[in-house]
Amino acid sequence: MTDGSDSRARRRSESRWPASAAILVAVGLNVVGHSAETSVVRLVAAGITLALLVPLFVVNPHRLDSETRWSRGVSITLAVVLAVANQINVVAVVIDLVDGATDGPPLLLTALQVWVTNVVAYALLFWELDRGGPVARGTLPRTELPAADFAFPQDTYRDTVAEVAVTSSERADWRPGFVDYLSVSTTNTMAFSRPTPCRCRAG
Repeated sequence: MTDGSDSRARRRSESRWPASAAILVAVGLNVVGHSAETSVVRLVAAGITLALLVPLFVVNPHRLDSETRWSRGVSITLAVVLAVANQINVVAVVIDLVDGATDGPPLLLTALQVWVTNVVAYALLFWELDRGGPVARGTLPRTELPAADFAFPQDTYRDTVAEVAVTSSERADWRPGFVDYLSVSTTNTMAFSRPTPCRCRAG
């Protein structure tokens, strides 16, 4: 890669900090969770998540511009650990709702913690899997990107009016970042709206 193309890739490559901040929020919510029945699962999941996050910082401390098969596997595993552990918390919340043994305010707070963690976990999964993941989206030419799992509004702007078309994916070389997938995950927990799934695994 030439110096010019390398600098362009670095300008496109995504910062690690938004995703890392969301991960730390999810870990914090797991640590302070109120359900005693899931305390072991929550603490183990938090420990594994932090342990997986450390080597990812070593590979890409600031910008996501390089990866190996190993580091990509670690990234996806981290998201899966968060998602699976949180499903156990969902079951615990449902049980508490049914048996009525937990007071209302603590139960509502636990449910909120579970919801936020769920949003973050699935945002990470979408972010890691769509179009080859954050490193591929930030460094590869558009023609070399893997097939998209989600269609964003910017992907359809090319044939609209000029002032909107200039921001389209094709003309502006726009690529979705973590905040976009966080928005997808948030809206999916409340309503199905744009962006729309393009492949079965995103459904």
